[in-house]
Amino acid sequence: MRKRIDKHDDSSSAASDVQRTVGLQKKEGAPYRWWLKRGLFAIFVIFILAPFMLRILPELIQHLVYTHRIRLPFFVDLSRPTDLSLNHTTNMYLTSEEGISLGVWHTVPESQWKEAQGKDLAWYQNSLSDGSPIFIYLHGNTGTRAATHRVGVAKVLSALGYHVLVPDYRGFGDSTGEPTEAGLTTDALYLYNWVKERSGSSLVVIWGHSLGTGVATNTAVKLLEQDVVFDGVILEGTFNSARQPVTFHPFFWYYWKFPGAGYLFPEPWAENKIVFPTEENLKKMKSPILFLHAEDDHLVPIQVAQQLYKVAARSQNAERVKLVSFDGSLGYLHNGLYRDHHVPDIIKKFVLSL
Repeated sequence: MRKRIDKHDDSSSAASDVQRTVGLQKKEGAPYRWWLKRGLFAIFVIFILAPFMLRILPELIQHLVYTHRIRLPFFVDLSRPTDLSLNHTTNMYLTSEEGISLGVWHTVPESQWKEAQGKDLAWYQNSLSDGSPIFIYLHGNTGTRAATHRVGVAKVLSALGYHVLVPDYRGFGDSTGEPTEAGLTTDALYLYNWVKERSGSSLVVIWGHSLGTGVATNTAVKLLEQDVVFDGVILEGTFNSARQPVTFHPFFWYYWKFPGAGYLFPEPWAENKIVFPTEENLKKMKSPILFLHAEDDHLVPIQVAQQLYKVAARSQNAERVKLVSFDGSLGYLHNGLYRDHHVPDIIKKFVLSL
């Protein structure tokens, strides 16, 4: 009996193997194509769609610069400063112009903390004329008056025996409205006049930090038009939009990383949307000025403060303008100068010179 021998078609088997191989390659290549498609889509959004949106919706630029919608720290009741150990602080709301309500904290000198317990707004307002120096602290972008470094500055100044008023500009924190350069300047100008009406002969010093330095110098120039001069100005982490790319927002690194990206992503101050001409303001100012800057400031290089110091010193008597820098090894970066144990003496010396 003969055994049946089946002969396999070698060509058919080879074709089947090729099909299986191609199928496997397709399956293996699927994740790669998935990531490639999404990568190309992300590039499209970043370099085409986003710049287009910025050009047709200029208000997006304001959000990038002010980042006022990021209301850090979270879950803080701004009407209760005592929750942040500001036990001799009151919260109030002032109307800088029609439709604009500003949330403001007023911290009295630490020596008055017992007397301040349970007192109303009238008591706090009357205390402004007690002869103690008064500081108006104009904070930077992002977050609220409850940010750790802002609370830290208030505590340092209060411990020195000074009054401290910390406002949230329009659009920030629980203040109403939307931020603009003119609006922030109006808010600062209003608060200064409000304080002067109640402070008698007390010194009133403006402390601007980061974005607040631009607001402070803008306000100083506005007051000069009325022949009013600040008693003193402190500029911490100051910037100059005319000379440097603004680095307030972490996404701004693309300005110098990608050639030509400046066209796609217009600078925030382009077409006078946001200017803050600090250098030009310093050429006009007549107030004593103290610059504070960390050498390791990761947002505004120390060279910017040095340049602005030279401008201010040339414009005034050099004795009226000081620059104090802090060694980079201390790690203060952009927001941490208030932690330095020399700061209270530096501030006290400046106030005594006024």
